[in-house]
Amino acid sequence: MKSHIYPCGDSRPRLSSRAKLDRSVGQQRPPKPSHRTASKNLQRFLLAIVLTAIALLQSNSRTQATAQSPTNQSSTDFYNEAHTDVHIGVLTLFHPRQLTISAPAGQALVLQAANQQAILEQSSGPNTATIRLSENSILIEAATQTLRATTLTVTGRKDDPADFLLSVPGKISRHYHGTLEISPEAGSLLAIVTMDRETAVASVVAAESTADAPLELLKAQAIAVRSYLVASRARHHDFDFCDTTHCQFLREPPAPQSRAAQAAAATRNLVLAYNAEPFAAMYTRSCSGHTHTPAELGLPVSTYPYFSVECNYCRMHAARWKSRISTQEAAALRSSDESSRLNVVRRLGWNVVPSNDFIRKEEKETHQVILEGTGQGHGIGLCQSGAKAMAEAGANFRQILGHYYPNTTVVKRTRA
Repeated sequence: MKSHIYPCGDSRPRLSSRAKLDRSVGQQRPPKPSHRTASKNLQRFLLAIVLTAIALLQSNSRTQATAQSPTNQSSTDFYNEAHTDVHIGVLTLFHPRQLTISAPAGQALVLQAANQQAILEQSSGPNTATIRLSENSILIEAATQTLRATTLTVTGRKDDPADFLLSVPGKISRHYHGTLEISPEAGSLLAIVTMDRETAVASVVAAESTADAPLELLKAQAIAVRSYLVASRARHHDFDFCDTTHCQFLREPPAPQSRAAQAAAATRNLVLAYNAEPFAAMYTRSCSGHTHTPAELGLPVSTYPYFSVECNYCRMHAARWKSRISTQEAAALRSSDESSRLNVVRRLGWNVVPSNDFIRKEEKETHQVILEGTGQGHGIGLCQSGAKAMAEAGANFRQILGHYYPNTTVVKRTRA
């Protein structure tokens, strides 16, 4: 007997012509089942019902136990809430071999070095410790205590985030809120501050904006900063981000009443998304009348392709600049090439070539090149100067973001 595949996909025996005829005239009928056969079928049916009921009861029991499990609830909460810390490598530009850490008034710091511990607290003892690089380990001196370890961690009394002052003696001091880890790294001390993402957002907004920035601009800036933190983790081997413009410029957290802190609080957990996924939002101090795409500057295209948009303010109020560099330094410098610009400014300073929009004139007699250009920064994404003008004209943060990041949405992101 041959088989035939039906449109629904099943395979049934094809009936012979004789069988079709017999069925049509009712000559082929199955024999009636006996009483014994019917009884067995009923028993099987009832047994199947009982077994199904038992399986359902066991499944419900397992589901309730899982739902009530503290471990399961804790992991869910941790995924939604606790995964919002970021790890920032701080003061790395100084390659410090010595650091000092101080506890501000009213704050106690716990210094943990292997199985050794020291407390910094102004009201009850020393409030400052000195950390020095000592071969492949670190030496910690706090008053009469001397500790040695390969890693130092600094927290509050309850192993929680705390306020502290971290300094490179004779060079810089900064206040942070979070936990701190210090370890030897390539001949210097590596300091990593772990802080809440929202603290980092407010700190970056304060560092990257001007004092007269309108609140709606700062809200837009906060969302762009947060988007970058969410979508660009692990930019460095040992930590997520550095505190320089290589990632985002970060200083101390602003005061709670500051505009930067208000902007971060008002937009808490909001990020920019493209095709429903957060992306690393880029921004620039001033464009030259229109923003650039990464492709225009020889950069790889990211998850978000970016679009070149008009910036009326910068077109009418271009930030103009002029500088001189040697012919040798200018040899590899090209307009509209971000990589070549970065190679120059990292050696000579950011103000030497502030943007990618410039023309060059060679002075053969002086062996110098004159650069004349407009704009500040790479010119990609949100233009802070143009966004400020939009905010002053009444635009809100959503309108600002919609202008500089076309085809994106603002979504809530409560996890990393």
